[in-house]
Amino acid sequence: MQSQGGSNMKKLGVLILSLVFLCSFALTGCAKNNAGAGGIVKVGTDAAYPPFEKQEGDGKLTGFDIELMNAIAKAGGFEVDIQHAGWDPMLDAVKNGKLDAGISAISITDDRKKVYDFSDPYFDAKQLILVPANSNVQSLKDLKGKRIGVQTGTTGEIVVQKAFGKTYQGIKGYDDTPAAIDDLANGRVDAVVADNGVVLEYLKKLPAGKFKKVEDQSFEPEQYGIIVKKGNKELLKKINDGLKKIRENGTYKKIYEKYFGPMQ
Repeated sequence: MQSQGGSNMKKLGVLILSLVFLCSFALTGCAKNNAGAGGIVKVGTDAAYPPFEKQEGDGKLTGFDIELMNAIAKAGGFEVDIQHAGWDPMLDAVKNGKLDAGISAISITDDRKKVYDFSDPYFDAKQLILVPANSNVQSLKDLKGKRIGVQTGTTGEIVVQKAFGKTYQGIKGYDDTPAAIDDLANGRVDAVVADNGVVLEYLKKLPAGKFKKVEDQSFEPEQYGIIVKKGNKELLKKINDGLKKIRENGTYKKIYEKYFGPMQ
């Protein structure tokens, strides 16, 4: 049988060990909770959307969004790990918290704002129609009865569905815009509806004089934003602070003009 003093010492030892464990657990929990704020921020993208994001042959990610995100992180005082995830997987991963943020020419819409928190806008965009040079298409309504390529889940698809209905048989959805444009070049669709930055980039690469862009005044202006999981206000503030700083110090302008020419 142990003495009263030995029993008290044992209880004290157990209490100290318990406190050490609880403190360790609390610190570990804090570290995990701050991974997207004080640690490395995991950012997803769909690297099949030049000039905004592209995966080079060696796996390196390049493009306007990539340079912009790195500049925002540097100015905002945090590190980023930008990963090619694909469009739908990126959106799902940010929604579920597997990725901290997403940047991929993501248009800010009311429906998306119900699911994600958006940064301040960083790019003004609009939809354009890409057609063969000999096409008589002059507006979206002229595409009725024609085969129209769009990237699934984008605002390009939304405007076409709004015009012709979600069950319109002529809509052909693609995992990425380059695949739609490739089918246009090979005559498998009659037109592609996509963001202006991407259409203008591909016009530089397609055979000269073979294709043209068509602007439709009914297309509403759009703005791109960076998404984070709903409620992640701390990370959102860091991103917005970084974006504000690079706008003020000229870094944004430098990156923009590298890809799109002089700012208007």
